[in-house]
Amino acid sequence: MTIKLYDTDSYLTEFEAKVLSCKECEKGFEVILDQTAFFPEEGGQCCDKGSIDGIEVIDVQLSGDSIVHYLKKALEVGKTVKGKIDFKVRFRNMQNHTGEHIICGIAHEKYGYENVGFHLGEDTVTMDLDGPLTKEQIDEIEFLANEAVYKNLEVSACYPPEEELEKIPYRSKSEIQGKVRIVTIDGVDICACCAPHVSRTGEVGIIKIVDFFAHRGGVRITLLCGFDALCDYRQRYAQTLAISNMLSVKQHETADGVKKLLDDMGKLRGEISEKSKALAALYADSIDETKENVILFTTLNRDEMRDIVNRGMKKCKGIVAVLSGNDTDGYGYIFGSENVKLKDFSKELNSALNGRGGGSDTMIQGNLGAKKEEIESFFKKINY
Repeated sequence: MTIKLYDTDSYLTEFEAKVLSCKECEKGFEVILDQTAFFPEEGGQCCDKGSIDGIEVIDVQLSGDSIVHYLKKALEVGKTVKGKIDFKVRFRNMQNHTGEHIICGIAHEKYGYENVGFHLGEDTVTMDLDGPLTKEQIDEIEFLANEAVYKNLEVSACYPPEEELEKIPYRSKSEIQGKVRIVTIDGVDICACCAPHVSRTGEVGIIKIVDFFAHRGGVRITLLCGFDALCDYRQRYAQTLAISNMLSVKQHETADGVKKLLDDMGKLRGEISEKSKALAALYADSIDETKENVILFTTLNRDEMRDIVNRGMKKCKGIVAVLSGNDTDGYGYIFGSENVKLKDFSKELNSALNGRGGGSDTMIQGNLGAKKEEIESFFKKINY
């Protein structure tokens, strides 16, 4: 059995322990100590980072009553070693986990919802509540959560005696056998939890709900606390600043600036579409009826190319070929004819010009990987 030092002191960063066992495994070496401050992956939370006698701890897992530390190098059994916790990682997890307790405690008090899922990874924090919430309700919960932070409430953890535990109205995602560790945030939440937390809510820093959506009849919430929230804000600020500079608008007017840009683009697309249709008509009108086959290279889209082919087929006795693209990226094509069976012709075309595509006897379309010169040379040899 491994004594869990983090149970009684979340701020412990260095400790000494005796090596009880060490055996080789796929990850390196499995090391069990008589006591540890390393929190293992448990309850939806990722494990602590750090080192033991200078050797990096790459993972920490529960195994029955023991905590297994995975190291790249072996440790001598019976030796007293020194463990060091990466407190930057630990404190980040403490901020986010305590913030999750505050959010869930408020949602439980206001709406009777239970926390049915929790994930605290290295870059994301999510929780699942078993009931729906509107945007207004989410905003209210977030406000009350930050109010709890500013009150700097005490956060405590203990293992109450069984007779006392029965009287405590604590939250729990599942039935717990044996001793139950209770984490209490004064006036906000009482919850069964195994993880380290901050000692007062003021240490959580800002709590920001950055996303939520309906999930299995309830809601999944993504939140950021403390330094995570600060880093997220800096990234969003950098993006907003860049957008405001590009649009030449104030930062709080970026949404309006983007809307205006999209409106302008919509108008331009409409104008371009009208001009492209007119250009397609000019292409079709320019087809020489005396030629057996006609090939046209354009910059138009598929619909406009198809319009040229449909018009040209009525004027041309052979094949009307319309292409758009360049020698680097290839050419999209649409061929049409009222007199040549193109379905069989497409096989010859694709084989000769590194193409893909097909269609009916009157119209085929696809893409060619050949260069313009090669396409023109092939087309001159068409004998239909």
